[in-house]
Amino acid sequence: MSFTSLSIFSDHELHQLLAEDVPFGDLTTDSLGITAVPAQMRFYARDPMVVCGAEEAARLLQLCGATVQYWLPSGTPAPAETLMLEVSGSTGALHRGWKTAQTLLEWCGGMASSAAGIVAAARRGHPAALVAGTRKNVPGQRRLASKAFRAGGAIMHRNGLSETLLIFAEHRQFLAGEAPAATLARLRQQCPEKRVVVEVATPDEALRWAAADVLQLEKFSVAAVAETVTALASCGSAAVVAAAGGITVHNAEEYARAGAKLLVTTAPHLAPPRDVQVRFAVAAAV
Repeated sequence: MSFTSLSIFSDHELHQLLAEDVPFGDLTTDSLGITAVPAQMRFYARDPMVVCGAEEAARLLQLCGATVQYWLPSGTPAPAETLMLEVSGSTGALHRGWKTAQTLLEWCGGMASSAAGIVAAARRGHPAALVAGTRKNVPGQRRLASKAFRAGGAIMHRNGLSETLLIFAEHRQFLAGEAPAATLARLRQQCPEKRVVVEVATPDEALRWAAADVLQLEKFSVAAVAETVTALASCGSAAVVAAAGGITVHNAEEYARAGAKLLVTTAPHLAPPRDVQVRFAVAAAV
């Protein structure tokens, strides 16, 4: 099977990843004279993880001339020692794609596993809680980061400035004191199909913007979130409450229980890669 339609990267982009690591051929493999020896390569989860990036890794190895015999789709929970990817081909082909494919699986798996942990914690606090990833990805890797968040059961908070109305204090300081109601009315007239999100820093600020569609509570304590949720309900606000800033697997349950329906997190972007073990074997000649 070809993984062209399953990978978020085009073949051209995958060739660029390969060219970064193997710009002028594999000097060691070529010099040893083992390029044409038939081989197998298997990728295993060394520790429990959520698989992500398998489609990209598989297609990259196909572009090296290998055959993919088995793979686990992104989003699959993988206990320790789970076989994630199995490929066969010449030793030269496998060595060419080995480290790039392994790194994709490790890096994406780290983010996906972190996201999955936060989602699980949040849903212990409230079964309908959502976890959303910020756009603080390594520049140039947003598609992979987005895929990893989704593989872990999360969503993206926003994929870029072009898709979401999110008013920060850094916007409001240039509005010359315009009343919140006037600002919201202007945005809803100009972008009628968009929800308006407003980031606030205090409970009082949240109440001033209570007519927004979503209120993003920035760096609120759990107690402050609960206080704000109660105050908003008392004034009849229908705003969705999102907690942002410092959300991790260690506090997501508490924030969801406090009434935050959406937890906005950067933590998976900073997660350490998962350990993927690669085992080679000599294969029988065809």
